[in-house]
Amino acid sequence: QVQLVESGGGLVQPGGSLRLSCAATRITFSLATMGWYRQAPGHQREMVAVISSFGTTNYDYSVKGRFTISRDSSRKTVSLQMNSLKPEDTAVYYCWLYTNGVDYWGQGTQITVSS
Repeated sequence: QVQLVESGGGLVQPGGSLRLSCAATRITFSLATMGWYRQAPGHQREMVAVISSFGTTNYDYSVKGRFTISRDSSRKTVSLQMNSLKPEDTAVYYCWLYTNGVDYWGQGTQITVSS
C-alpha cells in the first residue's frame, strides 16, 4: 500500500519561510504526479502546487512566485519551499500522489502563519 509521510510543518511569522517534504513508499515514483493541497478551517481543500512525472509544474495563483515545488526521484520525495508566507497561507497541508487512476493522501501537516 502506498504511504505518504509528510514533515516540516509548524508556526512561522508573516514573511518567513518553511519547507515541506513528503516521502512516498511502495510506489513507482517516476510515474506519479505529485503535489500539495491545503485546507483552511471552513474552506474546501484546494490545490497549492503540482508536479508531473516529467517535472511540469502548476501553481495556484495565490502562491505563484512565493512557493516552489520540486521532486527527487532518487529519494522518492516531493518538497514545497514556501517563502514570503502570509497569514492566509495558514492551513493543513496535504501531500498528494496520483498514479494509475488512484489518489493517495498524506496525513496532513499544520502550517500556521502568525505573529
